[in-house]
Amino acid sequence: MDVNKSLRLVVDTGKVVLGTDRAMKTALLGNAKLIVIASNMARDSRRDLEQYCRLAGIPTMEFNGTSIELGTVCGKPFPISALTVLEEGESGILKERGDAS
Repeated sequence: MDVNKSLRLVVDTGKVVLGTDRAMKTALLGNAKLIVIASNMARDSRRDLEQYCRLAGIPTMEFNGTSIELGTVCGKPFPISALTVLEEGESGILKERGDAS
């Protein structure tokens, strides 16, 4: 399955939160199933977010595109640096990565 289609499906049928700050808070609480990071996220923010995810055991996935492209894939008219998947809905994005849902 195409990653872009999976991301759009998870936004449409699952439960997600958007943004770096919310991704960090969710990672600290350990509630996320997956965090998708845009390739152009600020280095310091990326480092902190990836560290929180490692500590909480939350998988991350790098989106092979900018935050503007990630926003477009998600159907939003604004850039998205981080997308946190709380429930995958009908997307199958966790199975695609090989993670248990």
